[in-house]
Amino acid sequence: MGWLTPRWLRRTPGVSAAVKCLALLSFGSFVWLQTRVPDFGGGAGVVEDGSASLGNQSWAGLLQNASREQEILREYVGQLNDAQFVHNLDEYGPLLPGDPVVVVQVHNRWHYLLSLLDSLRGAAGINRTLLIFSHDEHSPVVESLPIKANFCKMMQIFYPHAIQLYPLEFPGTDPKDCPRNIGKQEARKLGCNNAEHPDSFGHYREAKFSQTKHHWWWKMNRIMDGLNITRNHYGPFILLEEDHYVAPDFLHVLRLMEATQPNHKECSMLVLGTYVKSFNYHITGNHVEIAKWESSKHNMGMVLYRNLWSVIKNNCSNMFCRFDDYNWDWSLYRLSMICLSAPIHVMVVKSTRVFHIGECGVHHRSKNCSSQKMAQQARNVIGSARSYLFPKSLQVKRGVQRNLKAPKGNGGWGDVRDHQLCMNSSRTTSR
Repeated sequence: MGWLTPRWLRRTPGVSAAVKCLALLSFGSFVWLQTRVPDFGGGAGVVEDGSASLGNQSWAGLLQNASREQEILREYVGQLNDAQFVHNLDEYGPLLPGDPVVVVQVHNRWHYLLSLLDSLRGAAGINRTLLIFSHDEHSPVVESLPIKANFCKMMQIFYPHAIQLYPLEFPGTDPKDCPRNIGKQEARKLGCNNAEHPDSFGHYREAKFSQTKHHWWWKMNRIMDGLNITRNHYGPFILLEEDHYVAPDFLHVLRLMEATQPNHKECSMLVLGTYVKSFNYHITGNHVEIAKWESSKHNMGMVLYRNLWSVIKNNCSNMFCRFDDYNWDWSLYRLSMICLSAPIHVMVVKSTRVFHIGECGVHHRSKNCSSQKMAQQARNVIGSARSYLFPKSLQVKRGVQRNLKAPKGNGGWGDVRDHQLCMNSSRTTSR
């Protein structure tokens, strides 16, 4: 079952019939064009079957058709976002004040997402959650997978400024943008769009790297302030990604951490994941640690609450959006150390309840790229630790209180257009 299928369309009220039909037809043509003409913005070339490149007139016609198809898809995505349709609401009931909201940021790795869905299905208490998938790519496979989430309330939101919807203009890659490694003086002579705004390392933006930070910030603003079902919700927001895998007791441990948190008021964030590779559940299965938040250690399975989010948004949006780093977590680390009145403190599990199974992605290229192999490794760890899951209580320890320094930016975020789009996400909660 694909994303734009009759069943999916029927199950999504609030989307006009005309746009539904046009989107269905246009999506097929759009995918065909992408596969037949790999260098979508590169001018004349050779198509996949080796035939000669299209003539100028035919090429212009294809681009005109593609532009129209992107407009249709953008309108379709907008209507889906406006509809705010919640699947399975009748079966599982309304979102209650303390219920968890599980938020999954999705790109296009459906094989990982399928494993995540399987793990969520087996989690105790999952029927009490609202599961939100936030997409930045519209793929028939990826978009159909959340329909399989029939074990809880579920909804989807779609990043409306995705590269796929704007491939030949910002926030995608405009043909008139400056090449990444060109010098500033040469860029000025060339007259490319963003000549005056390389990053702090002298490089110009790459859309594929900028998108993740944009998506994360838009998603948080949309869920916290734009969705009717969550805009006044004060329960926990659990942040996951498509290549995560959860233990069956992750919600149980969250409840224990919440019960413990009032005794440690400095902790404004809970963290259910850790990257430690030694799995000593028989020793640390019921241990949590109090520490200052560090992005490289505490960015997996983060649990945010509205109070902390409000402080971040109201006081630190400008820093997040202008800090020269294309990573959302490194930017959050910067504002934690510089912008907030005190660094974020976390309560983090010592034995992970969230696993990272994505060996290949934006930052990683590993020989071990089998999603099934990595998911099976997570299942093996959980199976061997099963008798130590679902602890009755938690032991709290304080981590080493190191003096952390505010991080310097890694670049990739010098373009003022990125700053402006990011700030617009702070102000705009519709669509």
